[in-house]
Amino acid sequence: MSSLFVCPLCGEKLTRREGSYFCPNGHCHDVAREGYTYLLPVNQKHSKAPGDDKAMAAARSAFLSKDYYAPLRDALCQLAVSLTGNAPAVLDSGCGEGYYTAAIYRALCAAGKTPRMAGTDISKFILRLAAKREKGVEFAVASSYHLPVAEESIDLLLNCFSPLAIEEFRRVLRPEGHFLYVVPSAMHLWEMKQVLYDHPYPNEVKETPYEGFRYVAIRHVEDVIHLDSPADIQALFGMTPYCWKTPKSGIGKLCKLDTLDCRIAFDVHVFQREGR
Repeated sequence: MSSLFVCPLCGEKLTRREGSYFCPNGHCHDVAREGYTYLLPVNQKHSKAPGDDKAMAAARSAFLSKDYYAPLRDALCQLAVSLTGNAPAVLDSGCGEGYYTAAIYRALCAAGKTPRMAGTDISKFILRLAAKREKGVEFAVASSYHLPVAEESIDLLLNCFSPLAIEEFRRVLRPEGHFLYVVPSAMHLWEMKQVLYDHPYPNEVKETPYEGFRYVAIRHVEDVIHLDSPADIQALFGMTPYCWKTPKSGIGKLCKLDTLDCRIAFDVHVFQREGR
């Protein structure tokens, strides 16, 4: 089976057969039983087990599976369908547990398209969940800064709350290909922040131009979600950067809540790679 991935050791195109990926130079990359492969060379690892650990991955997957972030998922699916042709090559860089990846793949198929799609993440634990979620998508452990993807081979690239490797994204996108960059908007999780901090402030919202890309649009997505259990409140908190920098007093107040109505707000920055 033809693959979107290239060999991280030599850069040659990979082909999948018999549970492994092979390149013409004889390098072999096995596929785990869950369905993902490992394309992160040792010299690109900065820790023994980079990215989300097993517990973090499970909590994130359980929260997203309840569709609290469905408004964002649906907006990304609509954009993916509208921005691609009949047989697009799609890459989700920093795909996490594959919640958005799988939804976009299924939306493209439902629209009558024949996508080839891949997702990459630095965490093998979270990719185990992603690979189980959608078998039609290729998944690989890899760095966003060294994507195992050929130059100018991708029609649509998604980056959702993940490291922004803009030079690498420009390298792999085809001229006129699109890039969806998802960030929290100003009032994202405002009600949670009011519990955590005495003086919360909105997230910074800005439009940043990037060399080699032109702005197409900014799609704003906003809704209010009802978290109906302490477990879901804590799961959402654990997905945010606030869990690393919140005073104990704020965490204590959050732990006392049984339910929480909270705003979710996102900006999807739509870029197009400039042609030659």
